[in-house]
Amino acid sequence: MSGLAASVGVQGACEALAVPRASYYRSLSPRPAAKPRPRPARSLSADQRQQVLAELRSDRFVDAAPRQVYAKLLDEDRYLCSVRTMYRLLDEQGEVRERRDQLRRPAYQKPELLATGPNQVWSWDITKLRGPVKWTYYYLYVILDIFSRYVVGWMLAHAEDKSLAKRLIADTIAKQNVSEGQLTLHADRGSAMTSKPVALLLAELGITRTHSRPHTSDDNPFSEAQFKTLKYHRDFPDRFGSYQHCEDFLRPFFHWYNTEHYHVGLGLLTPEMVHYGTADQVLQRRQQALLRAYHDHPERFRGRPPVPLQPPRQVWINPPKTEHNRTGEADHPAPPAIYCGGPH
Repeated sequence: MSGLAASVGVQGACEALAVPRASYYRSLSPRPAAKPRPRPARSLSADQRQQVLAELRSDRFVDAAPRQVYAKLLDEDRYLCSVRTMYRLLDEQGEVRERRDQLRRPAYQKPELLATGPNQVWSWDITKLRGPVKWTYYYLYVILDIFSRYVVGWMLAHAEDKSLAKRLIADTIAKQNVSEGQLTLHADRGSAMTSKPVALLLAELGITRTHSRPHTSDDNPFSEAQFKTLKYHRDFPDRFGSYQHCEDFLRPFFHWYNTEHYHVGLGLLTPEMVHYGTADQVLQRRQQALLRAYHDHPERFRGRPPVPLQPPRQVWINPPKTEHNRTGEADHPAPPAIYCGGPH
């Protein structure tokens, strides 16, 4: 800018470059060196700082807050520094936290599960149903296919038992003709889910198992949503009078849920339609019905033929942050999918 100012003048150069003249003149004078900040007269010396830290780290104060230390020392006719200074010294040492040895829990990996068809990912869980008197319960085991929401297996029992869970899983796998290496079975961390008999069974059958993170219900969202549908059903009682009463309710409920319940997450198809591959025929019939309605009354559809709702082609438990990170197809739109990190 100095060369331009020499030829057209300072004012002309500043106007051409949209620079205030005060800024130009300020740039010509060197900045004075920053003066070192004087040490406050009231600050602690290095020895005094070490004395305070040694007291805070002592056996009797290692688990006490600075306010507690400050009060205790005053009662002993001792004053080292203010509470604020204690906090400042601890902060400089990275010790403003729980200073006792703590149990460090491992970092649990978030499960990321993808299903593009039936019998690829199952979710299972156990819920308690209240019995005839207080503190009595029946235990409902449910295995759900997350792609179709079809209840592939269920069992009612008087207790939560690992041997019962093993039997239900084995029978359901056999009934669905699941091949080795085909299925992932997801559950939370209940005692039956993490039991050794279940783990050995799944390993023997070539089934991959995954678990939710501790205290994270959103990692098992489809089972939680299915239990909510059950317990909010219009005929669901406050208590069941007996085991037989409970079983008599559940049998027609699961038949209704699988074969008659039009699921919003499935494009208003039933779980049975999606699970057993009849969804395409149903959608074709719905398309024909909509086209006839459009032909009879086109004014109702804003000038274009309607199309039926489509079921998702991908279903996730905890999808990755971006779809293209997993598929490598960032330039192409992802197909319809259900991304579930919590009950619907």
